[in-house]
Amino acid sequence: MPDNPVRPVDSNAEQGHTAHPHAAIEVRGLAKRVADASGELTILHPLDFTVQKAETLAIVGASGSGKSTLLGLLAGLDTPSAGTVLIDGVDIYGLDEDGRALLRKERLGFVFQSFQLLAHLTALENVMLPLELRGIANARARAEAMLERVGLASRLRHYPKYLSGGEQQRVALARAFVTEPPLLFADEPTGSLDATTGESVIALMFELNRQHGSTLVLVTHDQSMAARCDRTLTIAAGRLV
Repeated sequence: MPDNPVRPVDSNAEQGHTAHPHAAIEVRGLAKRVADASGELTILHPLDFTVQKAETLAIVGASGSGKSTLLGLLAGLDTPSAGTVLIDGVDIYGLDEDGRALLRKERLGFVFQSFQLLAHLTALENVMLPLELRGIANARARAEAMLERVGLASRLRHYPKYLSGGEQQRVALARAFVTEPPLLFADEPTGSLDATTGESVIALMFELNRQHGSTLVLVTHDQSMAARCDRTLTIAAGRLV
């Protein structure tokens, strides 16, 4: 067990912050700087925003604007230079690495542009994996049901290399939603797909999200995908526009 288990933070009123007891995500003064040849490069200037539970939020911006860095910080996959992120009231940067890993396992789902499927596992085994990591007894039945839900009932025993790009992304969606995470992060989820396949995957992702009542935060260049979200944040040169 981590030394500092996942737990809600206390009120930060003394720091001038207003508590949002129903917020899925609170971003407070979040910034990222890295060393470069000139000394220091600011990737993200201090950001403040809130995402409500069950909200769908698109983060858009040009390449190099800092949006993927922001997504990594929201998920606790990177460490900020300043500020913090609260997920359902938990200050994730008040946790150690084990604590953040536990939070991701219990509360987060991920969909990546490059699918991130394990090549040596079948579609079914890829979707079963997060359930097995949680010790869920009926992992196979749940994974089969989710793959059927995304239209892959006939592809359960196929390895990723025998699946099309669209099928691989459907497996990735099934894996992300099978644990019913309260919060889902998606990073350019259709970036590797053709327009027709991408539209099909987009529709499926939003349909699954509505059914599960998850909070969805996605990074995208696709304005039509962003338009489907409740709200859009635009980042330019590391600042919210």
